[in-house]
Amino acid sequence: MKLENKKQKVTPLPHFLFRLGRYSLFALGLITFSVLLGTVGYHHFGNISWVDSFHMACMILTGMGPVVKMESSTAKIFSSLYALYSGVAFLSITAVFFAPIIHRLLHILHVEKGNDENNNL
Repeated sequence: MKLENKKQKVTPLPHFLFRLGRYSLFALGLITFSVLLGTVGYHHFGNISWVDSFHMACMILTGMGPVVKMESSTAKIFSSLYALYSGVAFLSITAVFFAPIIHRLLHILHVEKGNDENNNL
């Protein structure tokens, strides 16, 4: 998504809030997909109930750790792969969510106000 550069003015607050909403919806979509993937996988491979599968997927995705012990080898392999995926997904989702906020803060600090100020540096 195109963001303004340091030579452009800081985007107005309503546009920023709209952008923040879009990024938040995208992050929510990634969370939903990740939890759904884990829930279905734990239910299928771990042979545990839907509620326990959902609980397990949420706990792994947020880095809290496993809740239910995996008995079969396929369940352990899925659990390991989902844990690796979750580590990357958690960091990516966090980056997507905070990107517009950090960009706006950095943009406010680095926006160029005119040629006169650049020559005085």
